[in-house]
Amino acid sequence: MTRRSVANLVCLGTRAVSLLHGTSPRPLHTSTRSPSSQPKAGFKPEKVAVVTKTTRYEFEQQRYRYAGLSEEDLKQLLAMKGSSYSGLLERHNIHTNNVEHIVKSLRREGIEVRVVKRGEYGQEVVRWADAIISAGGDGTMLLVASKVLSKDKPVVGVNTDPERSEGHLCLPVRYTRAFPEALEKLCRGEFRWLWRQRIRLHLEGTGINPTPVDLHEQQLSLEQHSQAHRITTMDSRRSTFSKPSLLPIRSLNEIFIGESLSSRASYYEISVDDGPWEKQKSSGLSICTGTGSKAWSYNINKLVEQAVEEVLKIGKSQTGLEIPLSPDFIEKVTDEYNKSLVFSPDDRRLLYSVREPIVNRVFSSSWQRGFASKVCVRSRCWDACMVVDGGTSFEFNDGAIATVSMSEEDQLRTVLLEN
Repeated sequence: MTRRSVANLVCLGTRAVSLLHGTSPRPLHTSTRSPSSQPKAGFKPEKVAVVTKTTRYEFEQQRYRYAGLSEEDLKQLLAMKGSSYSGLLERHNIHTNNVEHIVKSLRREGIEVRVVKRGEYGQEVVRWADAIISAGGDGTMLLVASKVLSKDKPVVGVNTDPERSEGHLCLPVRYTRAFPEALEKLCRGEFRWLWRQRIRLHLEGTGINPTPVDLHEQQLSLEQHSQAHRITTMDSRRSTFSKPSLLPIRSLNEIFIGESLSSRASYYEISVDDGPWEKQKSSGLSICTGTGSKAWSYNINKLVEQAVEEVLKIGKSQTGLEIPLSPDFIEKVTDEYNKSLVFSPDDRRLLYSVREPIVNRVFSSSWQRGFASKVCVRSRCWDACMVVDGGTSFEFNDGAIATVSMSEEDQLRTVLLEN
């Protein structure tokens, strides 16, 4: 834990004490931007692409069917792994039925529908559609959003298995089975546009391979991931970009840069807002949007009550303040600190987080976490990757330079539909 974190916790402890005594301390910094824009007139697209996730049942079926296994063999193999064939099939059927419900609802309104598996989803589909519906969970929504480069094309997420998926980026779960009601509200204009800021990536330097590896929902093993990058490197010539080249992908949640082998320290140089370059070694670097501040970035930076209690004890002994250490008080301080890590999806700032920084006489980390408009990273890694929203991986080794920034034209048009 950094000294800055300790100071923040003591400040939060003092703030909570003030609240208990009825005084009014200065408010902590919060974003002044509203998470939603003004209501718009209803819209009814003529053509909608419904992009569906690959269920675990489909994944296992495809995976072992190529090996010549029958359905009965698959049942036995899943049982040996401790997985339930009937359970996977049940979840698959729930997802499939909900997708059919969405498609029928759209067609009843006279809307032309095209159902696309996530593996078939690309720019041709994006160009064809007036709007795109992500039918799955947050992972499917992130994939759909990454390939929509225009801010004029609405993207709507529907959680097709709400009992097993949180679906933060999707419509409220009641609309999964009541999609016609959601459709009526959209047509009547009873919603708000939520413009989510996204990250754009420029690559330059030596030894760059801009061909991505799609990780999909079923994560590749380290060996498979490295092999996939080796194959794409052989299939496409390595390039040297003397000028920054904009990648045709946008990040809704976060960019993560680090060595593929998690036990190996990541070595890189970082410059924030055109400031001086700083050599760093850490477990990796995360750069997120306001949307992503509730996801991986939140879990990288959050504190647990045990740590808060220990820091408040030190603060109490060092300052002499009468800081209560009851479980309720510690819980309040912890919650307030963790809430401060989250900011609005339409906020135009990036939040960078250095994961487990190594600090010594050679390497420093002046800030473990901070807001920025632009972050530049120069790789000094051996076998590293730059992963976009947990689903698309780019090789990012020694000599590669990434410039991470935001642009007004990259906003994602999504729907805010209340219950």
